[in-house]
Amino acid sequence: MKMNQSLGPIQLWAISVGLVISGDYFGWNFGWQYANFTEFSIAVGIVAIFYSLFSFSFTELSASLPHSGGPSAYAHFAFGAWGGFLVGFFTLVEFVLAPPAIASALGGYFHYLFPVVPSMIASISFFILLLIINLLGVKQTAKFELFVTVIAVTGLVLYTVSLIPTFDVSKLNFQQEWNFLPILNALPYAIWFFLAVEGVAMSAEEVKNPSRDIPRGYGAGISTLIFFAFTIMFITAGNIDTKTASKLDYPLSYVMGNIFGESNSLVQIFTFIGLFGLIASLMGIILGFSRQIFSLAREGYLPKFLAIINSKSFVPSNAVIFGGLIGIVALLLGDTDQLITIAAMGACGMYMISMLSFFQLRIQKPEMNRPFRMMGYPILPGISLILSILFFFAMIFLYKKLFLILGVCLIAWALLFGVRTRKKIGRIPKNELSPDNMESALSRADTDF
Repeated sequence: MKMNQSLGPIQLWAISVGLVISGDYFGWNFGWQYANFTEFSIAVGIVAIFYSLFSFSFTELSASLPHSGGPSAYAHFAFGAWGGFLVGFFTLVEFVLAPPAIASALGGYFHYLFPVVPSMIASISFFILLLIINLLGVKQTAKFELFVTVIAVTGLVLYTVSLIPTFDVSKLNFQQEWNFLPILNALPYAIWFFLAVEGVAMSAEEVKNPSRDIPRGYGAGISTLIFFAFTIMFITAGNIDTKTASKLDYPLSYVMGNIFGESNSLVQIFTFIGLFGLIASLMGIILGFSRQIFSLAREGYLPKFLAIINSKSFVPSNAVIFGGLIGIVALLLGDTDQLITIAAMGACGMYMISMLSFFQLRIQKPEMNRPFRMMGYPILPGISLILSILFFFAMIFLYKKLFLILGVCLIAWALLFGVRTRKKIGRIPKNELSPDNMESALSRADTDF
């Protein structure tokens, strides 16, 4: 059954920004536990350069091969079944473990507004509510995502404007000594400013005109996110000691409350708006992980019942529910800081293999239709590849225990689904959407890669 093609560039902008905008409201500030202002600023700068280059390389892939599997489909096309399997694992780690971290912060913000409601109860309630909205259909989800994203962006503008009068440039101590190791330690939290923005590619099968709309929506989205990452970081550091804000699930509300008073109406309004930022990301990532689970199940990496599309809503309902259940369990058992780190580790693995897929396809498939081409090839995408490798192995070096857990999970999944279904894997199933409405390699069920 074919998915509903109803998304345009505005909706894609909303999805790309909405996927990530919670990273401006919380999570990134944990980086100040490991690095001073200068070190963290360098980390954010490096990550911003990477995402700027990666986003356009990824745009080339998603416009050329519009497929709900996103990076797993690109790796499958470039390296075969096991390439898609490996990237699919890393992408699932990123997209399934990021939502519980966001839901945890969402509960914290709600508890800040209404102390009578326990934060965990609020977190689970919001998670379930957004799962239900995702089950209604992608068109309804995209409309809601656009609505909450616009409100969330308005909140960041309000935060910035209200704190400019109290901004103290002397607190931005660029004269601090810096070392390389703290920069590496801060990488997961710098990445959190942008984590999951590539999820917009997982809606590619539901885009009206992928070759035109994906570059426009994705490019506008990454530009918006880079602007707010630096703005929020600088405004926050110029108003409060960085160590004070380094352990909070609701840092922006804390900063405003510290300056204007917690009972101030402006602070209460901003915190309420902040809920929409977290809702936007949670909503968007649920959309992303459900499409990734759906695609992996359709390819044989996961049980086939997860690839069933609801005949009324055209939504992979079982994939939405399955990913949601895993997220709720992680929310109950996990720590926000660790969830962010593991999600970032999964993202780094996916980024590295996606960039390898980019070069593999450029070399092996030069004739492939590319409606959008990454500029500055091979230098600019080469820089992106080098940074992705650096990020991935830095995460392994710094978080060996977490990587060991991921390794065990990967081997278990390979034994359970990879080996058992190996003879069935090797074909990317029928995908009727392709660039310029022409049949592509991904749209032919009988094509071996």
